[in-house]
Amino acid sequence: MVQLQAVEGRPDQPPPARNAPELGTPPGAEEFRQFMSNWPTGVSVVTSRHGRTPVGCTVNAMMSVSLSPPLLVISLGRDSGTLAAIRSTGAFALNVLCTDQRELCRRFARGAQSERFRGVPVQYHRGLPVLSDALAATLCTVRETADCGDHVLVVGMPGWQRSRPDIGPPLVFHRHHLLGLADPGEG
Repeated sequence: MVQLQAVEGRPDQPPPARNAPELGTPPGAEEFRQFMSNWPTGVSVVTSRHGRTPVGCTVNAMMSVSLSPPLLVISLGRDSGTLAAIRSTGAFALNVLCTDQRELCRRFARGAQSERFRGVPVQYHRGLPVLSDALAATLCTVRETADCGDHVLVVGMPGWQRSRPDIGPPLVFHRHHLLGLADPGEG
């Protein structure tokens, strides 16, 4: 696990860089949330299990961090039940949602944990619940975690994975709205 060094009574903050300029007072939580809403993100559901019970939550803070070895990172709130399950099992599944899965996104974001999987097609791979209709999914072994403000960063190493680009474009979160990615872009 990554450990951050304490700074003048603030154990959750890394030491400042030498000669770093003073940039002003950090924004409040809501002001920062508004700023970050300008950055479009993909939407996924992270799943794991607590004993034999599947657990999961919606996540839009996910990114790849290394190709060799393959590593990705997700960010979960410190009080997340899904985080507790991931810490217990040492593994999680990442399910990338497609445009027609807006309601599934909302259910895993706000619904009671006991209701999140009700009626949702799930397949188990190596003991982890994977959403059958996800655009893409991967199973990850936890490599490390790091406390970061009011969240925990979880670094995972993918093992099994699958993609189903035929089921539609990815779901995107932008300015507090769930959107479909319509432009196929250039590749």
